[in-house]
Amino acid sequence: MTVAVVGSVNMDVVARVPRIPGPGETLLASGFSRGGGGKGANQAVGAARAGGVPTSFIGAVGDDADGAQLREWLADDGIDVSGLATSSEPSGVALISVDDSAENTIVVVAGANHALTELTDEQRALVAEADAVAVQLEIPIALVEAAAAARSDGAQFVLNAAPSELMTDEDVAARVLPQVDVLIVNEHELLDIAGVDDQDEAIDLLSGRVRALVVTLGAEGSLIALGDERAQVPAFSVTPVDTTGAGDTFCGVLAAHLGRGELRMSDLAEAARAGAAASAIAVTRTGAQPAVPTAAEVAELLEG
Repeated sequence: MTVAVVGSVNMDVVARVPRIPGPGETLLASGFSRGGGGKGANQAVGAARAGGVPTSFIGAVGDDADGAQLREWLADDGIDVSGLATSSEPSGVALISVDDSAENTIVVVAGANHALTELTDEQRALVAEADAVAVQLEIPIALVEAAAAARSDGAQFVLNAAPSELMTDEDVAARVLPQVDVLIVNEHELLDIAGVDDQDEAIDLLSGRVRALVVTLGAEGSLIALGDERAQVPAFSVTPVDTTGAGDTFCGVLAAHLGRGELRMSDLAEAARAGAAASAIAVTRTGAQPAVPTAAEVAELLEG
């Protein structure tokens, strides 16, 4: 099993605060850190580290110190970064506040992440070699479509539709959703994309447009819809410290556990359970990529 992730990579700048500040309010932080982030890079680390499979990452960083550091961190996890381009735009940055209840607010400056709109021949080859291709919506929609077109027959195309704003455009949704094997959304993104207020109705609508739908429900686990089948995958009970990047960890691990070819409910549920275990461990630690557990840690929780 191999995974190619096409997506964003940011330098996360994180401040620990007692509470999320209101408009015009200044708070003193109790701590500060910098680490690897971006939905795409987080998912690549999740696939490589917690999913335990060979992973390549396709994206762009700036020709700056942050870009060099982000590239090094990904390579340190054994991720193939030959498809990570260098742009004249600055590397992406995420400004994150995390409060004492583990809630966060995030402001993203896309930078180089929006500079890459098409795949080079080398990047296209990395996508074509993968058994699963994972994308998100922090990159131009043209790059999402290019990744879908470049995948090989039988490879799973996994879309984490976050942020969901792009997919509320029906023209975009009509082009992209038919290409999707597994669509992963949270409760807000589910209703946003479906354009309805009822969760059950939204699940029925979206599950009819993709092969499989996975809805993450926080402490309630996740719901899977595959054709007419439905299944609930429970979460693991933990005390969260920082939820930053937990959803990305889930997505990367799920992609790493998908088999090539036909999707079956049992396989999808097993992949979601592995993702739930990995994200449960991640929220007990600080940061996005630094919090991602190893495959051995995930296996231990699953077996326990």
